Amino acid sequence: MDTDLITLTGLRVHGRHGVFAHEREAGQDFVVDVALRTSTTAAAASDDLMDTVDYGALADTLADIVAGEPVNLIETLAGRLADACLALDRVDSAVVTVHKPQAPINQHFADVSVTIERPKR
Repeated sequence: MDTDLITLTGLRVHGRHGVFAHEREAGQDFVVDVALRTSTTAAAASDDLMDTVDYGALADTLADIVAGEPVNLIETLAGRLADACLALDRVDSAVVTVHKPQAPINQHFADVSVTIERPKR
């Protein structure tokens, strides 16, 4: 079976995740990257959206999760996003990175992120 890769990177969504009250109140931007293992053979042959992952619909689903119910940890958020990716019929595994570039850290930094990889079970 072919295992190709579909990626969606840089999905920026305002969310209210974090362990501190000010993170929950004001919120901040989170950036999501996903890489999905799937076969694109049928889609390449048919040229039909129904034969692949609709990444526009996926982006909407992921944005709804990030903008939705707050969690304390970006590890938890990444798990929820991976679950949404794996719920798609054509996805065999997902790699999800959640970036929190405005994390409350007292040092100068460019980014904080968590990356998880999950197979379909």
